[in-house]
Amino acid sequence: MHKSEFVKPDGRALTLYGLAPVEVESPIPSPDPQPVVARPQMRWHPVRGEWVMYAAHRQNRTFLPPPEYNPLAPTHDEAHPTELPRGRYDMAVFDNRFPSLIPDAPEPDPVPGVPVRPGVGKCEVVVFSQDPTGTLGGLPVEEVRLLLDVWADRTTELGRDPRLQYVLPFENRGVEVGVTLHHPHGQIYAYDHLPPVQTRALGQMRAWREEHGRPWLTDFIRTEREAGLRVIRDGGAALSVVPPFARFTYETWVLPTRPAAFLSDLEDAERDAFAAVLKDALMRLDALFGVRMPYLLTVQQAPTDGQSYPEWPLRIEISPYLRAPGRLKYLAGTEQGAGEFANDALPEQKAAELREVALAVL
Repeated sequence: MHKSEFVKPDGRALTLYGLAPVEVESPIPSPDPQPVVARPQMRWHPVRGEWVMYAAHRQNRTFLPPPEYNPLAPTHDEAHPTELPRGRYDMAVFDNRFPSLIPDAPEPDPVPGVPVRPGVGKCEVVVFSQDPTGTLGGLPVEEVRLLLDVWADRTTELGRDPRLQYVLPFENRGVEVGVTLHHPHGQIYAYDHLPPVQTRALGQMRAWREEHGRPWLTDFIRTEREAGLRVIRDGGAALSVVPPFARFTYETWVLPTRPAAFLSDLEDAERDAFAAVLKDALMRLDALFGVRMPYLLTVQQAPTDGQSYPEWPLRIEISPYLRAPGRLKYLAGTEQGAGEFANDALPEQKAAELREVALAVL
């Protein structure tokens, strides 16, 4: 992996990554030369016991721009700059112009009736390719591997800030899940606390390890391989599976086959296998109904507070939003109101459908 770091005219950071040395052929641009002005805050939800982010400036963020102006494509008209320069590189990471969290968030005014604090954190955009028509799953496997390296690098870099306790890379894909830019990209949020989902997961995984004397992932991989019902692809050092407790109809997890807390913990051969299995999983979801599957993809790594987390199961979770051709999975009353998911099909059936999808040789 090669990378080069730059500063945009508005002061935001830009890092370019490539399989070959990065070459920049135009000035480093920014759609607006003025510094980002943001005052995000967090308010405590006393019933749910969790923080809620507020970032009013995001109401004016870019929303489905016309094809002739793609802010995530390299700049070709200097009078209308985008986020990226022209040049030879494969991926880019830059500070979000419309962040929900910032490192130096100012102290908010008091809010009667609820605790409030600054929205401290970091929000980055990850551009997967210079091709505006591509997809993550459609990238060559070596570029999917590069993305794993990019996610690992950003997690390490952001984790060096003692204020940041958790780093979540993710991709929202499809207008069905609220995407406002079609160019293949994802985001990274870094929080100054451990979010609720990861807090609960950590507690569960610690309890398992204390009871059984080994990480949960060890038993999970063994059980899934022995059952053979839900594994989609077994790549040796990594596999994809519709978990037996899937909440979404075609929910797919991509996991290493040995316990690891971070992508950076994986050896080169393990990252190669992980990349191949991830690409395979995404291609199967797109081929399933012959349309680009809308989904939410999250990279679930351990906290970045410098402690050891031998119980943590590194994984990528993919939650597809089509439950059948043309039919979306909506969060209904039981899911939204009670947090109790209802799935219309058994994971074993849907894993079999994904295995049967015919793919070209990767």
